[in-house]
Amino acid sequence: MITPEPHLNLQLTNAQSVPCNPQPFIQTENLSLHYGKKPVFTEITLPIHQGCITALVGPSGCGKTSFLSCLNRLTDLIPGCRVSGQIRLGSLDVMDAKLNTLLLRRRIGMIFQKPNPFPLSIWKNLALPLREHGIRNREQIDQMVETTLQDVGLWDEVKDRLDTSALSLSGGQQQRLCIARALVLKPEALLLDEPCSALDPISSGVVEDLIASLRVRYTLLIVTHNLAQARRIADYTALFWVQEGVGRLIEYGSVRQIFESPQEGLTAAYVNGMRG
Repeated sequence: MITPEPHLNLQLTNAQSVPCNPQPFIQTENLSLHYGKKPVFTEITLPIHQGCITALVGPSGCGKTSFLSCLNRLTDLIPGCRVSGQIRLGSLDVMDAKLNTLLLRRRIGMIFQKPNPFPLSIWKNLALPLREHGIRNREQIDQMVETTLQDVGLWDEVKDRLDTSALSLSGGQQQRLCIARALVLKPEALLLDEPCSALDPISSGVVEDLIASLRVRYTLLIVTHNLAQARRIADYTALFWVQEGVGRLIEYGSVRQIFESPQEGLTAAYVNGMRG
């Protein structure tokens, strides 16, 4: 049974009223990615500030999703993928070949465009990653599941049916469950690849409100084609574009600077709807 998306009652923060910490938590330097011999993007130097929401915007095919995948080494799973340059997570060298990628992905969670809950019960969707990371105590798992479902506004909606399939949830509820599945591991950052684009407008608004409520507690990097959404929730914005067949970073700055006083003509044309 698919249930309608309810109103989500969350303590929302506001990107203009609650300052985040302008200190890079993730930093890339001259980051480039190739699939085989084909370059996807090249020489991206970009800070992702701690406790802030950074929005990556730009047309399809300019490397935004691939850039996200580099940050927690999901690119390792793609045959023929080659990443060069530097990625630092605090003092940690993310590109170090000896790095434990399982622990890295616990610190940096990933939320995909289409909700992808496991074909298991709601409870098992959160319990499984906890067990994979060594947490076995049932009472501890139950408490962490409840707390995390409360954090994403799902607990009151699902507490009486935790043993039912996660696939019975609505699209927006499934996406919030996927966010909960990442949060239950207590990450420091979340990468979100167009997390609202596969949802109806009401569900999209609920998920957007949830993302906004997570800022300050987490560092968030979101890919979005919705410029209004980027302007509403982001603290910083980066514009990617394809030039000579390769993705490039055109401009990066505070959301106010990018939308109100961009330094590049291409940025001005894009945010004003004349390009892209």
